[in-house]
Amino acid sequence: MTTPFPFTAVVGQDDLRLALLLNAVSPAVGGVLVRGEKGTAKSTAVRALSALLPEVAVVPGCRFSCDPAAPDPSCPDGPHEPGAGTRRPARMVELPVGASEDRLVGALDIERALAEGVKAFEPGLLADAHRGILYVDEVNLLHDHLVDLLLDAAAMGASYVEREGVSVRHAARFLLVGTMNPEEGELRPQLLDRFGLTVEVAASREPDQRVEVVRRRLAYDDDPAGFAARWADEESSVRQRIVAARRLLPSVRLGDGALRQIAATCAAFEVDGMRADIVMARTATALAAWAGRTEVLAEDVRQAALLALPHRRRRNPFDAPGLDEDKLDQTLEEFGEEDDDPDPDGGGPGGGGGQPSPDAGPQGGDTGARPEAGEDEGAPQATGGGEQSPARAAEPFRTKVLSVPGIGEGAAGRRSRARTEHGRTTGARRPRGTLTKLHLAATVRAAAPHQRARGRSGPGLVVRRDDLRQATREGREGNLVLFVVDASGSMAARARMSAVKGAVLSLLLDAYQRRDKVGLVTFRGSAADVALPPTSSVDAAAARLESLPTGGRTPLAAGLLKAHDVLRVERLRDPARRPLVVLVTDGRATGGPEPVALAGRAARLFAADGVACVVVDCESGPVRLGLAAQLASELGGTAVTLDELRADSIAGLVKDVQKRAA
Repeated sequence: MTTPFPFTAVVGQDDLRLALLLNAVSPAVGGVLVRGEKGTAKSTAVRALSALLPEVAVVPGCRFSCDPAAPDPSCPDGPHEPGAGTRRPARMVELPVGASEDRLVGALDIERALAEGVKAFEPGLLADAHRGILYVDEVNLLHDHLVDLLLDAAAMGASYVEREGVSVRHAARFLLVGTMNPEEGELRPQLLDRFGLTVEVAASREPDQRVEVVRRRLAYDDDPAGFAARWADEESSVRQRIVAARRLLPSVRLGDGALRQIAATCAAFEVDGMRADIVMARTATALAAWAGRTEVLAEDVRQAALLALPHRRRRNPFDAPGLDEDKLDQTLEEFGEEDDDPDPDGGGPGGGGGQPSPDAGPQGGDTGARPEAGEDEGAPQATGGGEQSPARAAEPFRTKVLSVPGIGEGAAGRRSRARTEHGRTTGARRPRGTLTKLHLAATVRAAAPHQRARGRSGPGLVVRRDDLRQATREGREGNLVLFVVDASGSMAARARMSAVKGAVLSLLLDAYQRRDKVGLVTFRGSAADVALPPTSSVDAAAARLESLPTGGRTPLAAGLLKAHDVLRVERLRDPARRPLVVLVTDGRATGGPEPVALAGRAARLFAADGVACVVVDCESGPVRLGLAAQLASELGGTAVTLDELRADSIAGLVKDVQKRAA
């Protein structure tokens, strides 16, 4: 058995270690989401925690780790009589990113259920993790339906499995820990909210601390057992402190003053719902128990806010998580226990329920992100050499749904039609490999004609493997949305770039919600650049868009050829994910010999490959040349104007009325 790296030997990362220890003291806190760059000891700290957890008593032979003192009355392996059990170390179970739903929640033996009429259930990872740790590395890359199942089980403390009329329920209470690198994509806000605490980790910039990290890691790699032995006393001390804090936890008092501070803090930072208040209360109580106190103090409330609120205060997907500590301190001071006459308006500093003041910094509010009324926010400022400073994006809006025609087989998402493991049942087929979704009616129809030949004599149905049918289902897939943005001087004229960036930002928001990969190609001057290779991080695309400069000629052909090359490479990496090209341009092509003809030939490459394309026509003014519509025709796609891109546009309303009338 591999010797884990000692938890107490991890250098720095104080917030990470504290968050993990608080959950070890009180699993009701709700788990930890660890966000940070690669190589910051996220996985090392989580794996090391399991060695500190006290041993658990289990019923002998129970696959669901029932507590012998209070066995689960609905345990599939039960019923169990209360009594003495055996003790074993707490488990740490890892959930791979590519795991199936059956591997997570467990699976029924369909063949035995049909042929023998028995409920043969094989426990999954949720059962293995009961009363231990469930660790999900790169949780942001886990399929959405698995994350939903995982977090539902964590919230309810039980897992429910439903398969063709057969129901199984078992306890599933565990410490949930997820790690992620934000550069690879974000979790949806509602999923972020289900994690009790969050911690941002980064590598130290102090040379001495980095030296100590390397020194300890090399020593561990040379002699894991010897290195662990040198830290045994510190490990034992922390283990005993966890046990003592668990015993003290029921005696900790959360007074009305601390509760008022918690409620005021959550209101001041405008978090949604009441889960944040509950998590803060549990975290503050665990902090007091960890410190050996029976009373929750203001310092516990402050630390609880720093751990429980940053991921809940995001107002949209492109807001960076974080907390304004000055505002937090002001709120705690205003609603402290000694304040017997709180402000009846209930607001934080500056009033208005915690709205940031006009002078707030980057975390407290928007400082100059939008121009004053009447100011030309898109007016370009020359910086020399024909290049203009980046225009600010206009306010995003809800866009129409752009989708890829046909039916794909890509990763689960919310954009285009696809054959998926989840969705409505559309038919049946013979299983290829392991049967995962039984189509009961088709299986019965396949077996029925052979009953006499198989010697059926009783009421049961004689079913053989050849009779089994896999259900085919249709759902939605995520696509690769490749944005090709014209950043030439013609786009910057008449302050159009601000509106263009607002439209692309709106489409990025839509891609975030539909779980797409995104890429960004820009062209201006004499060449095209891949501003962002295809990635799941929509935040990164928004950041690149914000800093996009404009100016110069319009090398439309270069932009199209660069986009075609990006798709060719991505097709080799992920052949199942279908692309959607969104070309944002006014249709002009300048620079070089025969720029229009060259752009036309480049466009026809997309049509020949059958790539779905949408041209967002940015042409404005009373006289329009219609070049974008011609380009869309050569691409084999469609063209929409900036106004038509809005889901609530007048053109869209007219089409909706026409559909209803038909």
